[in-house]
Amino acid sequence: MSNDKINHPSHYSDSKIESIDVIEDWGLGFHDGNVIKYIKRQGKKEDRVIAIKKATWYLLRLLYVLTGDSKYKNIKI
Repeated sequence: MSNDKINHPSHYSDSKIESIDVIEDWGLGFHDGNVIKYIKRQGKKEDRVIAIKKATWYLLRLLYVLTGDSKYKNIKI
């Protein structure tokens, strides 16, 4: 695949299924969609640990949105 930095960046389109297609097909929202995005691209765009931490941050933020429990709102990862 070509490295179209706008429509299909290489770290998004390195497999048969792009994250955006999964997110839309599963009807995910902003937070859970970002979890999928960061898990899929771990080690591709940035350090793998950083991507996993970002996915964890979004998952915790989703817990805050769903529960309203402020202990999940600003957790440092």
